[in-house]
Amino acid sequence: MKKLAVFIGTIIFLYSCDVLNEAANIVNSSNNTNSNNPSLTNDEVVSGLREALQIGIKNSVDLTSVTDGFLQNNEIRLPFPPDAQKVRDKAIEWKLNGQVEKFETTLNRAAEEASKEALPIFADAIKNMSVQDGFAILKGGDGAATKFLKDNTSAKLVAAFAPKVKEATSKVKLTEYWSPIITKYNNAMTLTGGEKLNPDLDAYITQKAIDGLFLMVSKEENKIRKDPAAQVTALLTKVFGSLLK
Repeated sequence: MKKLAVFIGTIIFLYSCDVLNEAANIVNSSNNTNSNNPSLTNDEVVSGLREALQIGIKNSVDLTSVTDGFLQNNEIRLPFPPDAQKVRDKAIEWKLNGQVEKFETTLNRAAEEASKEALPIFADAIKNMSVQDGFAILKGGDGAATKFLKDNTSAKLVAAFAPKVKEATSKVKLTEYWSPIITKYNNAMTLTGGEKLNPDLDAYITQKAIDGLFLMVSKEENKIRKDPAAQVTALLTKVFGSLLK
């Protein structure tokens, strides 16, 4: 009888061990699943998007608001105004190449100066991001965060950039290089009966500076979306890493 009791006890003990092992395996499996595919809260999505945008706009402004930030970047360099392209052609024909080069340099210097105004405007837009904005941006694909910024900052950027561009064009003596070119061109038009030109350089620089800045922000955003090495914080890894699974 005693042997039977020992035998039954042993069976119960072994069965209990199997149950415990199976339970442990289930728990471990569950933990692994959660760690590989962590669920995202609303707060994490919004905070992650804000963090990504803060990094993206800072990098973009740092790249564009320095000397040669526009001038030496072929993706965003401001060319001679398209409306005045015939002025440029005539200026080169008249051997004013040096004036043309200096003029284009000063265009870009003005854009570089104006870009310094972008950070606080972008920061305000980021603060006002809602949960709905956050999920739409996260799932919106390449450029979605940049579009959010465009929709919420373009008018403010124009208002902030315009006076800075005007100040910058004066500072870099833009008209000093523009006046000889446009004056000679318009004098020639007087003789030939052609149309005189005087494009709004400040408006041209303002818009091109904003376009260039958004292009750089978009590049930074897409880098964070796709490149794990650019997800420099744990939160960025969790939020954008979820898109790669």
